Amino acid sequence: MSVSSQMLLGLNRLFPLPVHPFNLANEGQMSYTEWQFQKGDQTIQFFLPYHSQEQMFTGKTVLDIGCGGGGKTCYYATFKPEKMIGIDIVPHYAVEGNEFAKQKGLADVVSFMTGDAANMSFADNTFDTIIMNDAMEHVGEPEKTLAECFRVLKPGGHLYINFPPYYHPYGAHLSDAIGIPWVHALFSEQALIRAYKELVRDLPDGADRLSFRFSTGPDGRETISYINQMTIKRFRRIQQGVTQPAVYEREIPLRNQLKPLAKLPGLREFFVKMVVCVYRKEA
Repeated sequence: MSVSSQMLLGLNRLFPLPVHPFNLANEGQMSYTEWQFQKGDQTIQFFLPYHSQEQMFTGKTVLDIGCGGGGKTCYYATFKPEKMIGIDIVPHYAVEGNEFAKQKGLADVVSFMTGDAANMSFADNTFDTIIMNDAMEHVGEPEKTLAECFRVLKPGGHLYINFPPYYHPYGAHLSDAIGIPWVHALFSEQALIRAYKELVRDLPDGADRLSFRFSTGPDGRETISYINQMTIKRFRRIQQGVTQPAVYEREIPLRNQLKPLAKLPGLREFFVKMVVCVYRKEA
């Protein structure tokens, strides 16, 4: 193991891990999907100054992109949409989501499927509401994904986007094993991968976590493929190619007292907790 990876492992002992659903599941406290359901309100709090839950979901045909295990989708379904579909690229999430919907008595309203958000099978103008909660930082082709969203969104419908930018303290999405904030700004990707592998090696779901987060590129080099390193700057650049109007936008700081730092050009990427944007498709 490299010196940098050893340094990372040593430093990591000084930092407690944030609460993470993978670890809660391992400890038998609750499943990932149940955790999502219980956190459902938090996933949409960033939109509530613009629209209420009822305005977002009630009586609407809704698509949840990057739904994961389906818990948050089922939470949204408690606001009585006409129909709701959750889509995720990970195959077993559709199975878990559909089973969870049955447990919650929501199977007549919500269903789950496996699919790529950049190439969806839905007809044009299908959905009143599309929500991408913590998904923009994961999609492989964000420009194509947005284009697909506007294609399947009905005129007058809304697209709700929120995501933590890449240089968020835990923007590397490795906080189930690495508790060091901003670790991805301090260590190389290869050091992160080697240290993470060591930390999850003996966990009962260790192999699943590795296949979930990493992949090998054409050059044979392992990468953190679970995220696309979506920064605020990159998202703003992507927005320049969007022809539909953004009707609501916010950049939420990590803490209110850190708001001045979240506005400084050199520090903004590190101190913004969430980027929020709502689009409305014009008729």
